Amino acid sequence: MKTVFTAALVVATFCLPVAAQKQTGPDFNHLIKEYYAAWSTLNADNPAKYYAKDADLIFFDIDPVKYTSWQQYHDTFKNSVSPGFISLALTPNDDIKITRSGTLAVATLTFKLNAKLKDGSAPMEFTGRHTIVFQKRGAKWLIIHEHISKPLS
Repeated sequence: MKTVFTAALVVATFCLPVAAQKQTGPDFNHLIKEYYAAWSTLNADNPAKYYAKDADLIFFDIDPVKYTSWQQYHDTFKNSVSPGFISLALTPNDDIKITRSGTLAVATLTFKLNAKLKDGSAPMEFTGRHTIVFQKRGAKWLIIHEHISKPLS
């Protein structure tokens, strides 16, 4: 009986914390900060690794309103959006909230955008909202949907 108790104690001490750690998954806060830094480079190739590449995925942004695949998102940013900027700084605020269930995770947060435009107009600055849906695919958590918006006021 003493052996069974000792074995149970060893399992509880060493195995349960490992199991709990596996359930918590990645550090989404760090992942989101890396993602924002990648977009801030103005090179659409840099954030590509964070996105699933399915042709039927939908991504909502401020302008244009809707992209119907990662490829469309990438190409539009590269050819139409990025060329208009001198610099872009996207910074997630400290209000990131993660809700996770199985292989899906939803992140909600606000962010700050600061940009200098090539046309010489006033710098663009605002606080926006962002919802990101991640799906675990293999060992990676990839974005399968996102919604970015800017308050009217």
